[in-house]
Amino acid sequence: MRKKQNRTQQPEIDRRTFLTALGWSGVGLSGLIAALGNLLYLKPAVEYGPPTRIRGGKAKDYQEGIKEVLENERVIIVREKRGFAAISSTCTHLGCTVRASDAGFECPCHGSQFDNDGFVTGGPAPRPLDWYQVSLAPNGELEIDKSVKVPPETYFKV
Repeated sequence: MRKKQNRTQQPEIDRRTFLTALGWSGVGLSGLIAALGNLLYLKPAVEYGPPTRIRGGKAKDYQEGIKEVLENERVIIVREKRGFAAISSTCTHLGCTVRASDAGFECPCHGSQFDNDGFVTGGPAPRPLDWYQVSLAPNGELEIDKSVKVPPETYFKV
């Protein structure tokens, strides 16, 4: 009498089939990593833009009642008895650069006029000039943060 062997039959895979499957798996994984790398390359790692924080110099360098224009930053620093203010020199009509005048500010392009606090007194400008937050940097210089708008007539006391 023969004994029955209870073996579980597993499909045998030969060496060539195994190595072929292993090779194609490596090719597929390499392609996936390359595709992911290309997708990540399309997304910029750094966003470049103009700085939002501007250094305005030492507070003692400003005379009371004088409007100091920082042309490249498009900001006007005003020192009054109430403190320091940073007012945008960008016209709210079409974005022209306003200039300081005795009566306040005026847009040379389209004739908008603003008082000393940046409120519209004439012309096509739809709203007042923006005011930015002013603070004192650790080194003692005034710092204007153009990303933080404050209500008009907000002055920073030194």
